[in-house]
Amino acid sequence: MLIPFLQFCSDKIIQLLLRLSGTNHLLGHRLWVKDFPKPTSQIHIPYLIVGGGISGLSAARQFHKKGISDFLVLELEGHLGGNSSNGENQYSKFPLGAHYLPLPNFKDKELLQFLEEEKIILGYDQKGFPVFDELQLSFAPDERLFYKNNWQDGVVPKEGNSKNEDLEFQRFFKLMDTFREGKGNDGKYLFDIPLHLSSEDIATRNLDKITMKEWFETNNFTREPLFNYIDYCCKDDFGLGIHYVSAWAGIHYFAGRKQDASSDKKESVLTWPEGNARLASHLKKYTDQKTLKNHLVYEVEVENNKVVAKAFDDVKKVSVEIIADKVIMATPQFVNQYLIKDRKEFTKEFHYTPWLLATLTVTDLADNFSFPLSWDNVIYDAKGLGYVYDQHQSLNQIQARKVITYYYSFSSSDLKKSRKELYKKNKEYWKQFVFDDLKIAHPDIEDCTGQMEVFLLGHGMVSPAPDFIFGEAKKQASKNIEHKIFFAHTDLSGISIFEEAFHHGINVVNQILDETTLDS
Repeated sequence: MLIPFLQFCSDKIIQLLLRLSGTNHLLGHRLWVKDFPKPTSQIHIPYLIVGGGISGLSAARQFHKKGISDFLVLELEGHLGGNSSNGENQYSKFPLGAHYLPLPNFKDKELLQFLEEEKIILGYDQKGFPVFDELQLSFAPDERLFYKNNWQDGVVPKEGNSKNEDLEFQRFFKLMDTFREGKGNDGKYLFDIPLHLSSEDIATRNLDKITMKEWFETNNFTREPLFNYIDYCCKDDFGLGIHYVSAWAGIHYFAGRKQDASSDKKESVLTWPEGNARLASHLKKYTDQKTLKNHLVYEVEVENNKVVAKAFDDVKKVSVEIIADKVIMATPQFVNQYLIKDRKEFTKEFHYTPWLLATLTVTDLADNFSFPLSWDNVIYDAKGLGYVYDQHQSLNQIQARKVITYYYSFSSSDLKKSRKELYKKNKEYWKQFVFDDLKIAHPDIEDCTGQMEVFLLGHGMVSPAPDFIFGEAKKQASKNIEHKIFFAHTDLSGISIFEEAFHHGINVVNQILDETTLDS
């Protein structure tokens, strides 16, 4: 639904179009009552992939690489990509979820190979380091922070701190370097990507039993700027802030990435106007003519040594039955608990933070402060995580309108309550919420906005509260069922990042094919 508002900016009347959108949660909620018509047709297929997010798309790619083309992907939405999807207006594409990929760890050869296949890596230098396409690396300036009424370079506050505040940042980052380089007695990094490569060191894993806030205080960190920064980082990767997230996860944010993909150890990110939808688009080609979109799978069970999946076609309003030898559930556990029997007991331990994204088209963001508009723009002590400038990677020097995407996570101790709040509030409320938060740095943002699209994610990402990453619930949810139904999703890692989804897709296909080889 579009609701017009008249606003004024530079004496010009512009129209604000506010659109509230999100995943197809209304159709998904029918899983509770399962009032679907009986199937009227059947499809027989060796391999079925349920879910067209990055894990499902990566599984499709891995089947293709193994010479297998006889598979089918079912997706609830009318598009593929999951949280790596995008929107577009007349001025720019923009992300509807994940919007960047940090440079991968050098030993992650499978991911490096994928990036090379897609011409994101153009080759390797004389020292063996990957040469990334500079047009896909974030342009400078890439980060800025609005702190103490001024913009400054980077997202770590530097100008305006006391000496003790600066010393605390130095001590924190030195400690993170120790965690990044540290290894357990098993020879593995204490923190690694994908997570299953991390050390089983007990002392380190015990960090999963406390919150990041408890770790912060136990290590005698007391300064507010550092606290605020860590809180921002935790919300950015996990949805949950420093008060609620596992300390192991919080440290992993800093220590899991080895910063070793370039000779200068420089931190950088790969990004595009549409965010990680660009990566999803590279994976989609492996699903051509092998996808049924707008199909809600509502029941999956093993019968007579086959897997029977029932799905509702939301376009034709009919149900179909898919008979498969093996099924990959590339869907989150809050969905799986309604599709497969006897899963609710452990899936209740999976927590998902709601998110709000808002894309604004503005006439200008001239703020007369000290540092220019950047790709990532963080506002200190704001409610949200700031915004990305979606046209930052454009080679055009002049834009008729600027397009930015604002991010807000509903970090709290009661995520169910937050989810209800997300859908209970009306469009006007969320419009003003976004404006008020951005006004901290841009007092005239409301006057200069011509269009706003608000995107709601009720289950935005899995959020690793204490005792989850190495807990029993995640182990139980990962187990295959009768060697017929297999699971692949980032929530089985406990951290929702591209690398985890990518490797889940690869690993589940390898597991299926290895078992098939042994059986034969």
